[in-house]
Amino acid sequence: MAEAQRTLPAPAALGPSADRREAAWRRYAVIVAVHVAVILLWQLAVDLIGIRSFILPSPLAMLRTLPLASYAWGSNTLVTATEIFGGFALAVAVGVALALLFSWSRLLTLLVFPLFVTLNMIPKVALGPLIIVWLSYGIGPNILITFSLCFFPILLTMSRGLREVEPELLDLVRSLKGSRWQLFAKIQLPGALPYLFSGMKVAAILAVAGAVVGEFIASDRGLGYLMIQVQTSLDTAGMFMAVALLAGLGIGLYLAVLLLERLMIVQDARVE
Repeated sequence: MAEAQRTLPAPAALGPSADRREAAWRRYAVIVAVHVAVILLWQLAVDLIGIRSFILPSPLAMLRTLPLASYAWGSNTLVTATEIFGGFALAVAVGVALALLFSWSRLLTLLVFPLFVTLNMIPKVALGPLIIVWLSYGIGPNILITFSLCFFPILLTMSRGLREVEPELLDLVRSLKGSRWQLFAKIQLPGALPYLFSGMKVAAILAVAGAVVGEFIASDRGLGYLMIQVQTSLDTAGMFMAVALLAGLGIGLYLAVLLLERLMIVQDARVE
């Protein structure tokens, strides 16, 4: 009996993990409860105070627009989602690739990186019309506008992450005749992942703005285009519903980044 008791895991060893999960669920429950409470208060305020629908529609009035075919919510949401996720994915791929090149060449960093800083200072609202003139309008140019907003935060954080690797560790791999790709895949990338995900979280927030900017400037599809169309008739419920769907797309992208971060990085290594 004494030997069996000694083989049992100590409760204290399991405590921290269970407490951490419980605290996370409580945090999620509070976040959901706050959002639900705001929506309920919004509905009650509109009903009790009698706010006119063209000023502030109720959540129920917004939901009543969903089954109406004139809005084409499904196709317009799909177009905007393609622009958001496409521009974001392109920014991640190009940002990581350029950050890697900068980590390999100081001369390239000196010549090109300041140029990217200067280009990032250009307001994307001013850059949008030029992209439309060069490439016409449609999903492709809007993906490019989204990319232009998401690219620099990813490049900046990934470059910093690659620089944070200990020089002694890099010298050790080089002394063992490790290739540049092995150096990146085995040493630099794992060490830079926390910084990369930090930049991806910022880019996920900017991606929605990029897609909407493109659709506001020139587009014939998408949620931003739909908002422009319903604005002329003071269809505030439709505008609010479009905004809610845009927020949902942004939240979905952000949660996808968080999930990927949890799968690839241990909690103590994450950059909050």
